[in-house]
Amino acid sequence: EVQLVESGGGLVQVGGSLRLSCAASGFSCEDYGIGWFREAPGKEREVVSCISSRDGHTYLANSVKGRFTISRDNAKNAVLPQMTSLQPDDTAVYYCNALGSGYWGQGTQVTVSS
Repeated sequence: EVQLVESGGGLVQVGGSLRLSCAASGFSCEDYGIGWFREAPGKEREVVSCISSRDGHTYLANSVKGRFTISRDNAKNAVLPQMTSLQPDDTAVYYCNALGSGYWGQGTQVTVSS
């Protein structure tokens, strides 16, 4: 069964950090570019970061540059976004997607409290 499972979300104070995980099963994560998206209440889903399938090239949205990173852990068949200096505007459900595949995870909630 093909699955993407996000984890690592939670409640954090302003300025705090979280490391999320997107673990794949049923396919090799390395074969796909992986994107992270977020959806806040009342807002459209937006792309946060991406990492390419082979060369590890990354993209970060302007709103998270300097605060978020994204990397791969091929041994765990996972992609690991690291979020630092979190702000209330980062509060959202975060989803990972194997780009071009239609595979989405179920999402993990990140809440930043002030």
